[in-house]
Amino acid sequence: MTAPAQLPLDLGFRPAMGGEDFLVAPSNGDAVAWLDRWPAWPAPALTVWGPPGCGKTHLGQVWRARSRAPQVTGAALEDADLPALIDAARAVVVDDADAVAGKPGRERALFHLYNLARDCGGHLLLLARKAPARWRVKLPDLRSRLKGAPAVGVEAPDEALLAAVLVKLFADRQLIPSQEVIGYLLARMERSLDAARRVVAAIDRASLAKQRPVTVPLVRGVLAEMEG
Repeated sequence: MTAPAQLPLDLGFRPAMGGEDFLVAPSNGDAVAWLDRWPAWPAPALTVWGPPGCGKTHLGQVWRARSRAPQVTGAALEDADLPALIDAARAVVVDDADAVAGKPGRERALFHLYNLARDCGGHLLLLARKAPARWRVKLPDLRSRLKGAPAVGVEAPDEALLAAVLVKLFADRQLIPSQEVIGYLLARMERSLDAARRVVAAIDRASLAKQRPVTVPLVRGVLAEMEG
């Protein structure tokens, strides 16, 4: 295993519009590059897809802060006021966009929202677990729109990114973990950014409650409690 203390040096901190530091790594670099190109996208929509915990929701939050876009879920599209959504900022984030697949009302709503965005020069950021080609969309016109729009995948965080995120999350709480602690966590925790946030928050609470520094024994106890 590469020494965790060296891992963040391979990554770059970049300012995120949401007021946080955002780590750019090989696992999310392509998606970040696409978001940086906005509004010069080649189509009215961009799909960012990847497994749970890969960071696509955070990417959506960064883009929302930049574009001032409202957010809606794919499941809620059918009942949403679509013209009002797109009129708010000529940009909309659709989370869990793949939830429209196989639901005629939702598919028609996404197709309508896409056309509204196109007609006003706006954009949609679609967040999903799967690439659009795997959504099994029934509506031919929507399939055609999605096929013509770019889609970029975000991979689950690799060890380098996860180590850097852990270091940053601890630093946000004024904690400086040892290399041993980071290595211990990397070997035992779920490989997702959501899990990293939960674990660091739990360790911070335990450290404060017990008035103990962040050490491997403390972390071991926290992980045992979380698993129990």
